[in-house]
Amino acid sequence: MSERRPLSDRFSRRGLLLGGAAAGIGAAGATVTHRLVGEEPPPANTAPPVHGTRTVAFHGPRQAGVETPPQAHACFVALDLESGVDAEGVGRLLRLLSDDAARLSAGQAPLADTEPELATVPARLTTTFGFGPGLVERVDPDAVPSWLGPLPEFDHDDLRPEWGQADLLLQVCADDPITVSHAARMLVKDARAFARVAWTQTGFRRAHGSEPDGTTMRNLMGQVDGSINPRPGTDEFEHLVWGSGGPAWLDGGTSLVLRRIATDLDTWDELDRPGREAVIGRRVADGAPLTGGGERDDADLDATDESGLPVIPAFAHVRRARTDDPGQRIFRRGYNYDLRDTLSGAGEAGLVFASFQADPVRQFVPIQRRLDELDLLNEWVTAVGSAVFAIPPGCEEGDYVGRSLVEG
Repeated sequence: MSERRPLSDRFSRRGLLLGGAAAGIGAAGATVTHRLVGEEPPPANTAPPVHGTRTVAFHGPRQAGVETPPQAHACFVALDLESGVDAEGVGRLLRLLSDDAARLSAGQAPLADTEPELATVPARLTTTFGFGPGLVERVDPDAVPSWLGPLPEFDHDDLRPEWGQADLLLQVCADDPITVSHAARMLVKDARAFARVAWTQTGFRRAHGSEPDGTTMRNLMGQVDGSINPRPGTDEFEHLVWGSGGPAWLDGGTSLVLRRIATDLDTWDELDRPGREAVIGRRVADGAPLTGGGERDDADLDATDESGLPVIPAFAHVRRARTDDPGQRIFRRGYNYDLRDTLSGAGEAGLVFASFQADPVRQFVPIQRRLDELDLLNEWVTAVGSAVFAIPPGCEEGDYVGRSLVEG
């Protein structure tokens, strides 16, 4: 792992490339009324819509939680198998967890649930299982995909072992935080005889209903995050995310690279808006590239300004992430996290970056290497956790996730 540069060096590089731009902080007063100006009062005796009863089917040929429109809250629970758990034990664990997850997604309590009332609001709950190399090896060492293991070392990473690889991942997402908490607790409780918790990462997006469906999320840096995602349901998505090439037990599955990215928000605050837009290569207001158009339009990397300089600098994030290889794309499904103390400022905030792709080595690694080489955003973001998981296919009712591995 490379040595991190002192803060003084990192600040001088920011000053050199961005001209020492500092943010001016303005304040504007506003009068808050009960309703927005021009908003019609709600019709009399009209109850607000209830979203907590919405469900996402657990059963199907592919696991939910990948193509599923991202929910507002997420909890990623990593488990390490106990030493005595063999292939038969892995099968028992996966059968138990699959039954729990299927019941919870339908708004029903698992069999051993001592707080069944908490299970009655599914709120689009999904539970996605990811297998680490340790779990696959317990079943069949020859069944481990070639890409299932640690990523190559990147210079700007500062990885912490407490956020590293694990045997089994449970990605639990829903539009209600109580639903997420309860589901994660039930799953962990039923896994205790087989595994122990290695780590838990929680994250959030905008509350359900606060923005139109399909709106690209913003991270805590204020940036639109994920504008060029491939669209679920398209041939491109099918190839990039669900494409085959691994062992037979993984047909119909995909892979997940989970990166915990800490963000230096305090020093990011020192940049003015033009500086921030130069770092990213997109407008803050709407996420459109600096060369014009809309959020999802391609950036014109050949465009120059009146001085003959590139409109999108060489160090801009969008330029470094761009590739001419259509196969080098990923599907990102990230969540913000904020563990800072508002009084002392201690703690950390950032992004739990979930990247789905058919092959991490072929798709994720080349992108990350380009970002590692020159992306100026590295001055404010640091990967502190990294893990890779195989996402097996889904299962039909009465079956369990992972049977294609356990039973061949």
